[in-house]
Amino acid sequence: MSYSPILALATAAFEILVACWALVTLRGEERGRVVWTTSVILLLLAGYQLAEVAICSDVAAAGFLPRLAFVIVTWLPPLGLLLIAHLHRPESRSLHGSCYGFLAAAAGIVVWILLDGSFATASVCNAVYARYTHAMPRFLIYSTFYWVGLAGMILFSGYGAARSRDQRRKRQLKLLFVGTLAFVVPSIALSWFIPPARGALPSILCHFALLLAIALGRLLHIERKAMQSCPAVESTGVEGLPT
Repeated sequence: MSYSPILALATAAFEILVACWALVTLRGEERGRVVWTTSVILLLLAGYQLAEVAICSDVAAAGFLPRLAFVIVTWLPPLGLLLIAHLHRPESRSLHGSCYGFLAAAAGIVVWILLDGSFATASVCNAVYARYTHAMPRFLIYSTFYWVGLAGMILFSGYGAARSRDQRRKRQLKLLFVGTLAFVVPSIALSWFIPPARGALPSILCHFALLLAIALGRLLHIERKAMQSCPAVESTGVEGLPT
């Protein structure tokens, strides 16, 4: 079945519109850490969709684009963990420090992808997803990094939602917890039980991430209301409360 870009383009449009809505409708001093981090995640999700459309328009001439797609998605788990750290109450220096360490690891992996021409090549595009070929066993390192990040998002957002006494942050962490589960679980199930989808998990994950994007849109709506009612509510640094 030939590739159709409609789903990817519609998803990218939604993610870009939500991010721009949050950034444009808030004044500079109201764009706190939560708004900026969430907006960057949405724009990266959209970036992958657009990269996949470009790849599948001519797989044979994709060149660097498959690696660019993986450069984009490399940043998603670390930024997701950073968003959780921003939402966590009480704020935790150790959680922020771990996130910055994970971001540093992501930067190292990005350099590796940029230098390793065999890291990812597009093999086939089918219906609404792309399948990639990777150099093994080196790709196992990347997979471990990525799945540790997604597992961390699920565990820390769930734990933070259960622990938080700040009702706004509790709601936002619940949204992030449900949104992460909502795209990870169906993606794994589809790639496991539907034979044609096997080997296309990175692409399938990013398509199901529309569910995460919807949750992030709601998270931004809650943050926007709080920022407009009390712009000073979001500090720019870690409060230094005990972990």
